[in-house]
Amino acid sequence: MTKATLSDPIFHDEDAARAHFEALRWADGRSCPHCGVVGDDQSTLLQGKSHRPGLYKCNACAKPFTATIGTVYEDSKVPLNKWLLATHLMCSSKKGISAAQLQRDLGLGSYRTAWFMAHRIREAMIETDTAMLGGEGKIVEADETYYGRPAISPTLRTSGQPFLKGGKKRASRPVVALVERGGRAKVFHVAVADKATVSKIVRDNVHPATRLHTDESRLYTGSADVFASHETVKHSWGEYARGDVNTNSAEGFFGVFKKGMKGIYQHCSEKHLNRYVTEFGFRHNNRSKLGFSDTDRAALAVKGAIGKRLTYRRTDEAHV
Repeated sequence: MTKATLSDPIFHDEDAARAHFEALRWADGRSCPHCGVVGDDQSTLLQGKSHRPGLYKCNACAKPFTATIGTVYEDSKVPLNKWLLATHLMCSSKKGISAAQLQRDLGLGSYRTAWFMAHRIREAMIETDTAMLGGEGKIVEADETYYGRPAISPTLRTSGQPFLKGGKKRASRPVVALVERGGRAKVFHVAVADKATVSKIVRDNVHPATRLHTDESRLYTGSADVFASHETVKHSWGEYARGDVNTNSAEGFFGVFKKGMKGIYQHCSEKHLNRYVTEFGFRHNNRSKLGFSDTDRAALAVKGAIGKRLTYRRTDEAHV
């Protein structure tokens, strides 16, 4: 794929943007979203002043459709070229881009519009790959971090013991990361990072033949019975690496995540945290080290918009 620049016509011309999106969506032939018939010869482009650009009529069911039907772009009044530019900016910014900056860069009328666009793009970034991480001879690092304050502070520690006096005021929202060394990651925002929750996440997403690396947290005790091996580093002793045993990849991911959340987004309610976790996970899994350019990453996000819908009402609900 040709590397896109901000001067590319797809970011400034709506016709070029529509042609680009149609090529991505209908790579195997134009398809009717109503009856499912496939083939460029199975529909007709409606032209004339009475028809909006990009409107087709299915020859089989006689219903009209456009390329944006059944995508996160459907029913949007924002021009498609601005959608593509917003997607490119979010995919090429390592630590993210704020809705206020999107509003300025895209010349949008309101912050609310930019905020909603950003959440729709995060919806498109949700990955559907269910393959397990790791495998024979591979290493997966598991770690957890805490960000912000939960809507309702927990009364128990992750060990199940009650907080000390005033301790629950320090409680934060837990995020669990599984990072295959040199590969992909799966990241989860959980309500409570207790042993049962974290152990299930690890078992469900990491191949049993994997070498599992963690810190000395009790959340991972018993993992040696499930995986090829479970090796730990003891941060409390000042140990951060022992041979190839470390959690540096997971900690590196969290470093980028926290810098983005604190420096770019600054504030995020708990009900939306998982959307931001998805965004950082998407960029990590499609980073340049794995052979993806900014253009490739944006194209994947645009393709991910297909088959998904996100209304404003749903955006204001918790993302689980």
